[in-house]
Amino acid sequence: MAQHLAGIRVALTGPRKSKEMALLVEKMGGIPLVRPAQGTVFLDDRNIRDGLVSLISDPPDWAVLTTGMGLDAIFEMAEDMDIAGQLLDVLSEASIAARGYKTVNALRKRKLSPLVRDDDGSTDGLIREFAPHDLAGKKVMLQLHGETAPKLVDWLEEQGANVRQVLPYRHVPPEEAELELLLNEIVQHEVEAVAFTSGPQVRFLAAYAASQGKLEQMQQAFREGVIPASVGKVTANAMREEGIEALVVPEEEKMGALIVELGRFIAATHADKS
Repeated sequence: MAQHLAGIRVALTGPRKSKEMALLVEKMGGIPLVRPAQGTVFLDDRNIRDGLVSLISDPPDWAVLTTGMGLDAIFEMAEDMDIAGQLLDVLSEASIAARGYKTVNALRKRKLSPLVRDDDGSTDGLIREFAPHDLAGKKVMLQLHGETAPKLVDWLEEQGANVRQVLPYRHVPPEEAELELLLNEIVQHEVEAVAFTSGPQVRFLAAYAASQGKLEQMQQAFREGVIPASVGKVTANAMREEGIEALVVPEEEKMGALIVELGRFIAATHADKS
């Protein structure tokens, strides 16, 4: 494997698959620094059960689905509750809106297809494609993943929709000491790149930086040498909202692809300078 990351220190902010990502960084000659900017992601059992009971007893006009992993979790819980067939019937009768290709794939597995889907993997893209549809008085089930989506909820409610949210997973904030270490490494340019794999990681880090009065310093560090890398468009959009423009976003939205693309970006940058 090409040593495109030779001597490059890469901060890995995701708790999931950090060992695999660290190994890939090492294989490419880099120095992985595991810096979780997000705590454990756990299944919110009660939220799903309550949401499923509500969904089946009072079916929605629209089902808005935002993650494949979250949809899979809902169906797994429905299987456990012996109501998976009823859930499938409800979704078959509803109009479906989906964000992201993983969500569309999770639907396809169940022979479901969205009437509306985003044009770029982002919440803004989903809203753009949703715009022509009349939602006034419509019952909308919104499936999220780990955190609320105030922008999407506000937009749906502004259209006159009655929104019910189901959050299959919840993100727990990381240890403050982890955020402090990562923030200092970014601000002091002690890392060459930071690989973000979810929106919550970006938001937790930005909120901590703001609380320490260092948000502008962090944003400046990302503009002036520290490479901000994103696993995909949704995370890149979250970065943009916090004043960070992702320089590396792989076409294939996977963690391994992120590290490979980061290596290509650094190799190309070095080639331009030589």
